[in-house]
Amino acid sequence: MANLKDLRIRIASVKSTKKITSAMKMVAASKLRRAQTQAEEARPYATRMERMLGSLAHSTAGMDGAPKLLAGTGNDNVHMLVAFTSDRGLCGGFNSSIVREVRRRVLELEGEGKEVKLMCVGRKASDALRREFGRLIVGEVTGIASKKGIPFTEAQQVSQNLRDMYERGEFDICTIYYNRFKSAISQVVTPQQIIPFPVPEKEVVDTSDGPKAVYIYEPEEEQILAALLPRNLSVQVYRAMLENNASEQGARMTAMDNATRNAGDMIDSLTMTYNRTRQAVITSELIEIISGAEAL
Repeated sequence: MANLKDLRIRIASVKSTKKITSAMKMVAASKLRRAQTQAEEARPYATRMERMLGSLAHSTAGMDGAPKLLAGTGNDNVHMLVAFTSDRGLCGGFNSSIVREVRRRVLELEGEGKEVKLMCVGRKASDALRREFGRLIVGEVTGIASKKGIPFTEAQQVSQNLRDMYERGEFDICTIYYNRFKSAISQVVTPQQIIPFPVPEKEVVDTSDGPKAVYIYEPEEEQILAALLPRNLSVQVYRAMLENNASEQGARMTAMDNATRNAGDMIDSLTMTYNRTRQAVITSELIEIISGAEAL
């Protein structure tokens, strides 16, 4: 039977843990509101930029003067995988889901005879992937989030590093992996190829309800693509960071809420055990007193 003192210490410890998890839940909830707003506001701009570049890319993808970020290197032998995770834990399966998907993709590419390189954005990605794929990690970025959110300059720095490596011929295809925010309890692991820009299939224009608008670009398509493709790279990286940040706060809020509930259940169970143990001790002492009195 447990000692009463040990039970009191255990109950006090769990109560302290409950206070911490409850406070972390409230902090994550306050950060989630701002992070969710930023992620949702970034989606339309990033989506429309992709759509416009996709429309431009159809007319220039096969030309000799097409930008390298669009045309590619002509090979797919070296793949760069960029894993976006958090710098801190205590957020449920948020980080492990990304690491699991990246690990699966690495093994799949290596099975096909491809060379793989990894860039880890977030301390948890490098900590988890270094154990098995430390030889593949070529870059690490940590501490991107600030108290006011994620600045666009961080995305520009990451995208610039990727562009520099691409220009030096260090990889052929770059794919980012991040958690797309769906709700506080649901995040979707999303792979997205960003280098070279994936040209979507040309849509069939429906003219049954009348002629469609024809767009004329000024200056030429090649010049627009040369200016917008690098910016689009930064925008897509920034969107991934914002989506990941919102997903992290949602996952942490949910995890801390579950931890707080579990702590409450544990306190109730320990309190019941303490009361039963205390009752047994009192009964035992009464029996000893009565037995001693009868012996006299």
